[in-house]
Amino acid sequence: MKESGDAGRPEHPRSIAGAYLPARQHYWYTRCKLASDPLYADVGMALRETSAPLLDLGCGIGLLAHTLRAQGFAGGYLGVDNDAGKIAAARAAAERAGLRETRYDCIDLADGAFPAHRGSVALLDVLQYLPVQAATALVEHAAACVVHGARLVIRSGLDDADARTRFTRAMDVFSRRIGWMNTAPKRYPTRAELAALLARCGLRARFTPPGGRLPFNNWLIVGERQ
Repeated sequence: MKESGDAGRPEHPRSIAGAYLPARQHYWYTRCKLASDPLYADVGMALRETSAPLLDLGCGIGLLAHTLRAQGFAGGYLGVDNDAGKIAAARAAAERAGLRETRYDCIDLADGAFPAHRGSVALLDVLQYLPVQAATALVEHAAACVVHGARLVIRSGLDDADARTRFTRAMDVFSRRIGWMNTAPKRYPTRAELAALLARCGLRARFTPPGGRLPFNNWLIVGERQ
């Protein structure tokens, strides 16, 4: 991990992206994502000095595992997603990169399936794709997994009725239309709703406003057991 002002930022993005070759769409997605989105650095900082295993809900092509390993996270990692093609890409890239204690599984969280887990949980850019009841149940399940010393890390667009919210919704719809996502966005939670839900689950939450080069309304929420 770097000790400069870039501390926490995933190192060697070209090397990380190289693990996804020969799938060039995944290679260039990874290069662009690491260059423009602070998410992976932010999650690394949120999990800094934790060693509990991590469950990554809606892991996509598994990029988070690569960036966390590059930042020194040594806990076990399980990524799950409902897109079988992305899970296959994630497994292949993890094998090429030689990631240890890293597993992926194809699970549809919308159907209520949830893996047994105790530790930290990442729920990144997922809630907006679920109906409100399913999203609430998913957060409750995720929060129940979090033990003392572990963290629940959520990134979600929040419904602030502003230009950032409209841009976020438009890009989520576009991702569905081009086939990157296999479902369309349904609803964005409000900050008050999410804070109240986490409090009911026994977690103290910290909200960090959007960053990065693009005008997304994506907030990072870190919950810890009270």
